[in-house]
Amino acid sequence: MYRFLLTPRWWGINVFVLLAIPFCVFMGSWQLSRFEARVDDQRRAEAQATSARTEPARPLAELLPVDKETSGRRVTARGQYGEQLLVPDRRLDDREGFYVLTLLRTDGGRTLPVVRGWLPGTADAAKAPAPPSGEVSVSGALQASETPGDNGVSARGGLPAGQIAAISSASLVNLVSDELYDAWVTLSSADGGMTAVPASTPTGTGLDLKAFQNLGYTGEWFVFAGFVVFMWFRLLRREVEFARDAALGISPEGEPVAAPVAAAEPVGGAHAASDAPPAGPRAADQDEASTPVR
Repeated sequence: MYRFLLTPRWWGINVFVLLAIPFCVFMGSWQLSRFEARVDDQRRAEAQATSARTEPARPLAELLPVDKETSGRRVTARGQYGEQLLVPDRRLDDREGFYVLTLLRTDGGRTLPVVRGWLPGTADAAKAPAPPSGEVSVSGALQASETPGDNGVSARGGLPAGQIAAISSASLVNLVSDELYDAWVTLSSADGGMTAVPASTPTGTGLDLKAFQNLGYTGEWFVFAGFVVFMWFRLLRREVEFARDAALGISPEGEPVAAPVAAAEPVGGAHAASDAPPAGPRAADQDEASTPVR
C-alpha cells in the first residue's frame, strides 16, 4: 500500500521535508538566541547604570572609544563651553521637549558635545539658559553618537539654524572647526533649572522593537516546521486513501467503477434487420389494407 513512497514525486516531497524541518528549527533557534542576547544586554545595561551612579567618574580618554562596556559610564572632562545648539523632538517622562546641547572645547583641543539638560515645549533658543563662562569641569554619562531613526532619534531634515536632529559627529562636523569626539556626555546634574537627561542603552541592545521582532520570528519559524510536518502527514493519508479506494474499485468521486457493456447485436443479424418492414406512414397504410372488413 505504501509503494507510492518510492515514486519520483514522493522522493521529491520527502527530500524537501527532510531539508525544510532542520532549516526551520535552526532559524528559530538562531532568532531565539538573538532575543536572549538582547535580554542579557538589557540586564547588563541596568546593572551598569546602577553601578555608574556610585562609581567615581573617570577621565574621558580612558573610556574611549565608546562600546557596550563603556556606554553609560561616568566620565569627567575640563574645558570651556562654546556654541550652543538645540535638539528638538525629544520625549522625557511622556512629555515633548528638546535637549540643550553645548559644545565643550576640552583642554586637549578637541570638542565634546555635552547635553546640559532637557526643557519642555517647542525648541526655542530664548528658553535655553546660557552656559557657564570660563573654565568648567563636567561630569556625566558617556554616550555613543546617535544614528537617525534608531531609539527614537528623529531623522527629519530642514531644521532651523541652531538645531540638529541627532547628536553625532557626522551632524556636527560642518558646524565645528575643531576635531570632534565621536561621543557625547549627558550631565549627571543639569544646570540652569533644566531636567537631567538619563543615559540610554547603546544602539542594537536592550529590549527595543527589534528585540521583540526576533521573538516573533522565533515563533514563526517553529510554526513553519510544524506546518511542514502536518502537510506531509496530510498528503500521506490522502495518498493511502486513494490507493485503498482504487483497490476496492471505487472512483475518486465515491462511485463504483462500472465495467463497460458491449452493444447488443440485433437478432438474426444484419439480414434480419434489413428484412424488417420500414417504419413510417406507408407501413401504417399497408397494415390497414391487410385488415379484413367485417
